[in-house]
Amino acid sequence: MRILVTGTAGFIGFHLARRLIAQGHEVFGVDGMTTYYDVKLKEARHALLKRHNGFSEHVLMLEDKTALEQVVEAARPDVIVHLAAQAGVRYSLENPRAYVDSNLIGTFNILELARAHRVGHLLLASTSSAYGANTEMPFGETQRCDHPLTFYAATKKATEEMSHAYSHLWDIPTTVFRFFTVYGPWGRPDMALFKFVKGILSGEPIDIYNNGQMERDFTYVDDLVEGIERLIHAVPVKGEPAQGVVDSLSPVAPWRLVNIGRGAPVNLLEFVEAIEKQLGREAVRNYMPMQAGDVPKTWADAELLVALTGYRPSTTVEDGVRAFCDWYLEHYAPAGA
Repeated sequence: MRILVTGTAGFIGFHLARRLIAQGHEVFGVDGMTTYYDVKLKEARHALLKRHNGFSEHVLMLEDKTALEQVVEAARPDVIVHLAAQAGVRYSLENPRAYVDSNLIGTFNILELARAHRVGHLLLASTSSAYGANTEMPFGETQRCDHPLTFYAATKKATEEMSHAYSHLWDIPTTVFRFFTVYGPWGRPDMALFKFVKGILSGEPIDIYNNGQMERDFTYVDDLVEGIERLIHAVPVKGEPAQGVVDSLSPVAPWRLVNIGRGAPVNLLEFVEAIEKQLGREAVRNYMPMQAGDVPKTWADAELLVALTGYRPSTTVEDGVRAFCDWYLEHYAPAGA
């Protein structure tokens, strides 16, 4: 297939593009190369993708509708996977405008082009942060999510609703997936695992929020990408819900929401201990209170993903942390990081 993927210089987009290329698909990668974190890391990801004939690079901001339209017209994609976004819960407290531009306006432009070019399947990334103040566990796709705790979560929830409206009005088959604390090689420097490994190796203190009394449904990136790739082929059809499971399929549109998570929360201190064990060093722990917008626990109900794809994420934290540490040491240790 011809697949347009936004955010291919990003952590998840890079891994997905690499998987799709290996399967023989033609991938048209779009990324704005923003300076939210080290652009050299983004460029290194794209450099690996550009080694393959099945990948073409397009550097532009999603807010630039004219430039984006030119890429879509040339690509004539069968599928669009929209992963690009301004990420980060805490950064949304500092620079909320970036989330409006990228997440709202950028997604609107994607929706308009999906409508104009009649793509066969539109897939959009959302986040477990959309569950907000919900306390019923595990988080299920049909739960109401009316109380976001950060502006980041609010913008991602808004893109879910926007995509549903377009799916209903223009009959666009659409799958939205909510990610749960994704980690692994080539991960983002602003995420906990990257910060923890860097801090432990340098002997610097690592910040542990809520005094470590937190749990996260850590999902290894290869598991996540496997779920996305399988969902590409699970095209929603209005009036045809999955059998034997509670389905989030809309009653008025070919639109579905799917969690992609391992379904096995891990205590934050256990996560730190797994890193310490892998590196053979103890962390200098700086215990801190809960940060604004954080939640004490996330936990994905992955049964709909299993019903639709036959796949359940299964990589253990120990194996995932080992893979990240091996990558980090190879990528950064020679430079003295």
